[in-house]
Amino acid sequence: MNKILNRQAFFADGTPFYRLYTSDGTGYGVRLRFRTAKDNAELVTVVTDSMKADMHKCFTEGRFDYYEVMLHYPECGTNYYFTVTGAETDEGKRTAVYNKRGVMDGVQDYYNFNFYPEFKTPDWAKGAVFYQIFTDRFCNGDPTNDVLDREYSYVKLHSEQEKDWQAYPHDMDVCHFYGGDLQGIMHKLDYLQDLGIEVLYLNPIFVSPSNHKYDIQDYDYIDPHFGRIVDDAGEVLEKSDMDNCHASRYIRRVTNKKNLEASNELFVQFVEEVHRRGMKVILDGVFNHCGSFNKWMDRERIYEGQEGYAPGAYVDEKSPYRSFFKFHSEKWPYNKDYDGWWGHDTLPKLNYEESESLCEYILRIGQKWVSPPYNVDGWRLDVAADLGHSPEYNHLFWKRFRKAVKEANPNALILAENYTDPASWLEGDEWDTVMNYEAFMEPITWFLTGVEKHSDERRDDLLCNPETFEGAMSHHMSRFEYDSLYVAMNELSNHDHSRFLTRTNGQVGRIQSKGAKAAEEGIHDAVMREAVIMQMTWPGAPTVYYGDEAGVCGWTDPDNRRTYPWGHEDKQMLQFHKEAIRIHKSSTALRTGSYKMLYTAWGLLGYGRFDKNERYAVIVNNTQETVNVAVPVWQIGVADGSRMEQQLMSVAESFTKVPDIYVVTDGYLMVAMPRTSAVILKDIG
Repeated sequence: MNKILNRQAFFADGTPFYRLYTSDGTGYGVRLRFRTAKDNAELVTVVTDSMKADMHKCFTEGRFDYYEVMLHYPECGTNYYFTVTGAETDEGKRTAVYNKRGVMDGVQDYYNFNFYPEFKTPDWAKGAVFYQIFTDRFCNGDPTNDVLDREYSYVKLHSEQEKDWQAYPHDMDVCHFYGGDLQGIMHKLDYLQDLGIEVLYLNPIFVSPSNHKYDIQDYDYIDPHFGRIVDDAGEVLEKSDMDNCHASRYIRRVTNKKNLEASNELFVQFVEEVHRRGMKVILDGVFNHCGSFNKWMDRERIYEGQEGYAPGAYVDEKSPYRSFFKFHSEKWPYNKDYDGWWGHDTLPKLNYEESESLCEYILRIGQKWVSPPYNVDGWRLDVAADLGHSPEYNHLFWKRFRKAVKEANPNALILAENYTDPASWLEGDEWDTVMNYEAFMEPITWFLTGVEKHSDERRDDLLCNPETFEGAMSHHMSRFEYDSLYVAMNELSNHDHSRFLTRTNGQVGRIQSKGAKAAEEGIHDAVMREAVIMQMTWPGAPTVYYGDEAGVCGWTDPDNRRTYPWGHEDKQMLQFHKEAIRIHKSSTALRTGSYKMLYTAWGLLGYGRFDKNERYAVIVNNTQETVNVAVPVWQIGVADGSRMEQQLMSVAESFTKVPDIYVVTDGYLMVAMPRTSAVILKDIG
């Protein structure tokens, strides 16, 4: 008996085809459906790495002919493309190739479609609205767990408690704490629900000495400074003392099992409340490296002699964790000669190839937090392509990680940070998807602002350039399969890059060179609103970095980690985000529909999102002039005479929800686009 495994709609240049996978125990059946303009093709053929098959015309609908073929594969994987031979013209017949980038003159294997029938990503994540929270800077819900002045030292600095919630981050910010915690997020769940958020992505929350917590100290417990401190005793360091052996208050707070277990219990309550509201939670997994404070290394000698803790590898050559790290000498006790990630001795590189015990420990951690009683909904994997000492091992480990996590929670999302071509990790047996820098944040930033995502470079030749925008998008989107693209994290800002609103000022700078105030000068709210409209209408999972919706500015790290401005929000920007999110969430086409670029000119973009029930057109004018555009919406199935209703229009000064109506004539939508504007229009028949 055939078993239906997967049904997909692909997009590429918008010509959709549908494939239905079945398995009868002897292989895989694939039904492909392909669409062309009516009477435009004489022959449509699918070409795989092992066969070639002509497709038959199965029906005509509106302006399109649909072709179909059924194929059978005895093996799991293959790749393929289509050829389309045009009808006879005065110039003869033309045969074009159709692949992930759309119509091309010749075969390019790099852009072929791939066939991974068992690859499935969680349905809840497709097109879901994420919200990224840097916990220390979001909301202080429990002042009793705040980091204290001189509680400990790190990178030759004492920890420091910021008393002014509105204060700018320091130039050297790693030991500077504002007091945000899990209780604070719980206090603001009503706000997040009202905003329309569906998934919370938390930057690391495990025991760690820094405010960013990408230097994990203990993977098994939530940091009590974010959780609960129920046993609080000891002393802070003297002003002249940097030796954490004397930091008895810190040691008590982060090693005492009462505090650790109370913090984990609070996290259980937190996730239960988030789930009760119909939202999800994903955690940040930092598995390439840990921190020098980590109980496995214990360079700070916090755990040395503590009951219930084995000696760290820095302390004792007989430590059970010695193989977790690569040491280059035998200089024990207190061996400083170990590998650090990018040479940083505060970030010891984990030595997976030489330690099966380490592998098993991290795989257990991967399972632990997606299982009862914690039940988180997935992982974001920090610098995931860097893990291990070779590409071969990296892929081997992530295959094991996926298997372990999906066995514990089949609906858990595995989302990786990645700055290179992700295709080799997205074949169905490693990551589900990636943070979408190359096929979202970077091209949109260049087109709308002309500034690089760190605000480190300005390129006037890329500002408003539709050719480079479309080329970058189509190239990088081709590296995804359908299941990966529609869960890809589409961010405008995050904890590693400048705030998008600051990028709208077109300036190059950092807090160290220009100061924090300059990040707020010369900004353009209208350009930010253009970006938000694109974010909420582009294929993928739109992800709002906390405070972007409230008008927060900031240069790159650490200035991008400003506090949420409770009571000082930009009300117009906040309301605009609510409307854009509402429109996105209400539409199946915007969540999971096909995509097609319809119109480009200098500073202008028009594209469609559509499925069998809905059709949307999105137009962006990033120039300083009013421009009349004619968008060929017939290409997304909008019929002549159809009315397209304005859902949301942003202009230079403000935005409107007034439902203006436009009538489609001869397949085209005619719209006068004011300067620095963007609009979402829906076909209402």
